[in-house]
Amino acid sequence: MQFKDIIGQLEVKKQLVQEVAEDRIPHAQLLTGPAGNGKLAMAYAFGQYLNCTNRKDGDSCGECSSCRKFSKLIHPDLHMIYPVVKSDKFKEPTSTDYIDKWRPFFLENRYPAFEKWMNLIADENKQGSIYVYEAREIIRKLNQKAFESGYKVAIVWLPEQMNAECANKLLKMIEEPPARTVFLLVAEDEEQIISTIRSRCQVVRIPRIADHDLEAGLAIHPSIGTQNPATVARLARGNFIYALELLENDELRASNHENFTKLMRLAYSRKGNSELLKWTDEVSRIGRVKQKSFLQYCSEYLRENFVLNMKEPELVYMDDQQSDFSARFAPFIHERNVIPLFQEFEQAYRDISMNGNARIIFLDLALKVAIFLRS
Repeated sequence: MQFKDIIGQLEVKKQLVQEVAEDRIPHAQLLTGPAGNGKLAMAYAFGQYLNCTNRKDGDSCGECSSCRKFSKLIHPDLHMIYPVVKSDKFKEPTSTDYIDKWRPFFLENRYPAFEKWMNLIADENKQGSIYVYEAREIIRKLNQKAFESGYKVAIVWLPEQMNAECANKLLKMIEEPPARTVFLLVAEDEEQIISTIRSRCQVVRIPRIADHDLEAGLAIHPSIGTQNPATVARLARGNFIYALELLENDELRASNHENFTKLMRLAYSRKGNSELLKWTDEVSRIGRVKQKSFLQYCSEYLRENFVLNMKEPELVYMDDQQSDFSARFAPFIHERNVIPLFQEFEQAYRDISMNGNARIIFLDLALKVAIFLRS
């Protein structure tokens, strides 16, 4: 993975290259920012750059022995940590147990979605975690001598999924790692990382991908087909994962829109809660991956309706189906209810992510939406 393979983010690339040029490489960095902005790809590209034996023009060469190994995720000094699940086969799971699935998963998509990873290794209702067994394994590996002459690089994808026992065991290693060892933590929700871990890291904030960069990246993507990359980039709002969903998963997007419109109509009507209960039962059965996709859709679509109601059409990102519904719905999303509504959808997303009871979560959400929508 080279920096040139990452869409946009020139300032972040310059910052990381400058660290190496000035020989001031932090032993632990936290790369954080919104989903789909290339954080994980950036971590891999930086690890490859650190170990490249022929760096040039602010990038790794892509041709030396180290680069070739990094590009296949087989470098002996590259250590990868990511959420995994317990199973009958893996009672004390670590990332090593899932490496044969992780390599093709990441190499086929350098902007991976957590939900897709979970869908690959577990059923829809299991939630991944980084367990204490992982801490024991990585401590053992990093205390060994480097196999080659460069840096030992430990990339931790989604450290917010690390349980407390694992975080506490890793703390000293992150604070005082062996010589020429670099931790790269890649997070989407910085506040969910245990504070003692977060405070030991230098934070690198990576913004959403600029629309013009995303458009250029989509224009050469094989899934673009006959669709307009500028339109898709505008709708995706800097999220390459979401842009690919728009290109490849029209059915899920249509389902999310249908569930949203049904919820809003039922919540606003005054015919009792029996239909809301029916809606709750339906949504609680679709599985956690689709539930999280739906809740994310709701948060984004609420924002668009509020902006539309504020008479700022140039800032609105909607397709034709959304625009038709919002022409009538947007006036109901205003200054008095937009924040509490948004907070309820965000809380529901967190609760589902923490493996909460879906029926209770969606029933509570539906009843609160009914209150706020009528305010």
